[in-house]
Amino acid sequence: MKKIGFIYLLTSFCTICSCTPKTNREIQEVIAEVHNTVTEAIDEVAEKEIKPGDIRLDKELLYDKHTLEDTYPYKDTTRHFQWEKIKERLALLENIRRKPAQWCILQNYKNRNGEAPLVKNFKRDAYKRIADTLGVERYQGIPLFLTDDTLTAERYGLDGLLTRHLGKQGKFTKVEPIFIGGEWYAPTQYIKLIPDSVVFNRAVFVDRHNQNIATLERKEEGHWLIRSMNPATTGQHRPPYAQETPLGMFVLQEKKARMIFLKDGSAATGGFAPYASRFNNGGYIHGVPTNAPATGIIEYSYTLGTIPRSHMCVRNATSHAKFIFDWAPVNETIIFVLE
Repeated sequence: MKKIGFIYLLTSFCTICSCTPKTNREIQEVIAEVHNTVTEAIDEVAEKEIKPGDIRLDKELLYDKHTLEDTYPYKDTTRHFQWEKIKERLALLENIRRKPAQWCILQNYKNRNGEAPLVKNFKRDAYKRIADTLGVERYQGIPLFLTDDTLTAERYGLDGLLTRHLGKQGKFTKVEPIFIGGEWYAPTQYIKLIPDSVVFNRAVFVDRHNQNIATLERKEEGHWLIRSMNPATTGQHRPPYAQETPLGMFVLQEKKARMIFLKDGSAATGGFAPYASRFNNGGYIHGVPTNAPATGIIEYSYTLGTIPRSHMCVRNATSHAKFIFDWAPVNETIIFVLE
């Protein structure tokens, strides 16, 4: 602010001086000098993009049960929290916050906004469902069209992706999904606007490779606090029912104190998962499932932090799932799933 004030005074001074008798050439030289000074000062004070190396992480745990170390033993090897990758995502989040934008979420949970049309090139995947060439399924998918072709969709977007809203064009909305990149048209029925007042101060990181989960909270620009570090179990590839937890940058969309699930291949209730926070399709962060006919809460399972076992969801110790359930606000929390 001091430098801006100085620029203002300097400009005013030069303007006054230019009123004294001078040749046109002298006046032009003074104006050029002031312009260069102001331009250099503005460039100097302009906000620079935050880099991963600018991110500071401090451990101030709010949840301290089942806590893992930065690096910890697993069988005959070790696993760890990928802090450098986490810093990369946090730098992205910091830079997103700096640029004014209207944010939205791609949404089509259980095809509630309509079955997506066929894309130009599609296939049947291992689950016998239609998918684009990148493996994103039509079911619960969002059709994305090239900006010069709104007749046939090019690909599908994942439910829950954080997306920049670039304005409406007739029946379409121009969007930029952060994880996918590029500008696309999506039918407006698949778009949910996020209020302008929302800022993304809380983030959850799910690591499919190391089978762990971390929660972080923004203290100030470039400074994030680690709130928990726990084992988790992600989704496995096991057609026709279980699927991998998808990679991406998602928005926490809804919460259920008890998420009821069905038995594989049946309409019968299979049980419930406690403290479920949904971020993509049927993908939830939740506690240890209780299989019917049991009704009690299970705190922990020896399978947590081992290998993928879920049906797409991210299993946690139940008390940790409750911590996230209480701590993370809907529409304001980003869920990063990384490899």
